[in-house]
Amino acid sequence: MTHDASPQILNELSRQFETATPQEILAHALKTYNEQIILACSFGAEDVALLDMMLRINPQTPLFYLDTDFLFSETYDIRDRLIQKYGLRPDQVRQMKPLSTPDEQTQHHGPNLWLRDPDQCCALRKIEPLSRVLKDYTAWITGIRRDQAPTRANAGLVEWDTKFKLVKFNPLANWTTDDVWTYIRASDVPYNHLHDQHYPSIGCMHCTKPVMPGEDPRSGRWSSSEKTECGLHK
Repeated sequence: MTHDASPQILNELSRQFETATPQEILAHALKTYNEQIILACSFGAEDVALLDMMLRINPQTPLFYLDTDFLFSETYDIRDRLIQKYGLRPDQVRQMKPLSTPDEQTQHHGPNLWLRDPDQCCALRKIEPLSRVLKDYTAWITGIRRDQAPTRANAGLVEWDTKFKLVKFNPLANWTTDDVWTYIRASDVPYNHLHDQHYPSIGCMHCTKPVMPGEDPRSGRWSSSEKTECGLHK
């Protein structure tokens, strides 16, 4: 670990950040880790808000996205709109793909793996590519929020990522959905049009469905199983 990034020091820093704005947390993160930090961007509402904040602080900071080969066309559309709006360079946007194509996955694991074993599908198409990209960095930035799911309720604003062995910043951890959308509208940030069609959380086509008013916002993910997380965040 570098920059005195012991779990204890990070926990204390996270406690101090509880009254800070996401921009202040990002400014600290980008100054501290400079070229050794990257934004994880799924092109959902939280991530596009963070991207806008981040680029206002340092327009050179990179981002990556996990292209599982099963993303919605609307997700590629918002990617392209963000690249155009912010003038992002090709080398600034890292596309991380699985080692196997969908056809190769079917050959090795059978059809519709996401229905039979969604954890294995996520391991192959998300966690393995994520492990590859994070090896190149000392810290990463994510858009997770505490009120998204019980599994995220204790997320720190900054913490030691025990799974991937680097520092993890969650600048929006104590924000609400309303906070995110207030920022998007006030700052005129492009967003995924699926959000206007009852998709609060957007993942792969096979494992994401609309969520009606009054339903748990995460209920649209892996609705055919007990799964609630893809494994990227513990």
